[in-house]
Amino acid sequence: MASSSSSLSRISTLQNHISPLEANNKLRSLVKISPQVSEAISSGRAVVALESTIISHGMPYPQNLQTAKEVESIVRENGAVPATIAILNGVPCIGLNEEELERLASLGKSIQKTAGRDIPHVVATRANGATTVSATLFFASMVGIQVFVTGGIGGVHRHANHTMDISSDLTALGRTPIAVISAGVKSILDIPKTLEYLETQEVYVAAYKSDEFPAFFTEKSGCKAPSRVDSPEDYANMKLNRKAGILFAVPIPKQHSAAGNLIESATQRALTEAREQNVTGNAETPFLLARVNELTGGTSLAANIALVKNNALIGSQIAVALSQLV
Repeated sequence: MASSSSSLSRISTLQNHISPLEANNKLRSLVKISPQVSEAISSGRAVVALESTIISHGMPYPQNLQTAKEVESIVRENGAVPATIAILNGVPCIGLNEEELERLASLGKSIQKTAGRDIPHVVATRANGATTVSATLFFASMVGIQVFVTGGIGGVHRHANHTMDISSDLTALGRTPIAVISAGVKSILDIPKTLEYLETQEVYVAAYKSDEFPAFFTEKSGCKAPSRVDSPEDYANMKLNRKAGILFAVPIPKQHSAAGNLIESATQRALTEAREQNVTGNAETPFLLARVNELTGGTSLAANIALVKNNALIGSQIAVALSQLV
């Protein structure tokens, strides 16, 4: 394994100058790829990337560990190989074993929330990093993974006209040719502005079996979806050789969307509290999700877990369909 300072320099160079084909070989000397994931990539089998911030910062322990294991099981049961991505002791890991998942889950919020810009620092300091959407996209793309499942992507925050708080998830999607499966955009964000920003980044956005873009905890956001897709196969056939990513928005299962009004009311209260307590930047989303869970008596956490599992199901089907096109 290369030294941390050497890895810092090489990863920085890769982030700025890399092409996917060149990186596929170079990054194998910088990252740890699990045997199962490595074999699946080499043989052209379906692989699904999974972020780790949802484990460390999105849910409390031990629900986060249980959910992580169940999501990976869903991916396997549907014919794909799960590749949870994180940085452990400065080493980017693509595919975690049970011990590594347990460590990630138990450390929780003490692990640094790592976006794409933070990767060189976390590696150089040999720290632990839970990858956000943007960092997960970076590592998944470098090793040739085509599908990435998450809960909900980041976006344009409410009051962004004053704070300029816009998630790097959006720009990462604009430059990374990966299919991202999510339950739309987190409802704590400004969804109309997020969709406008995605259009500017040339990210193709489609809703699954719906004409309306979902809002994470609820099936409907009040925003018309730019496109509609009705099966994983339709989506796979749509994927072209583009430089930008594709956002596949899957509505939360109906049985878990009934509490949408309760959750939205709690969201509004949490947003007010965040402003009053001056919670900003990458601390805002974990604060809001935790506070909404408290205010809803755990209802939002149950909904969060349900939608992530549903996304894993659909994402695995898409990954298998994509692998069969090659």
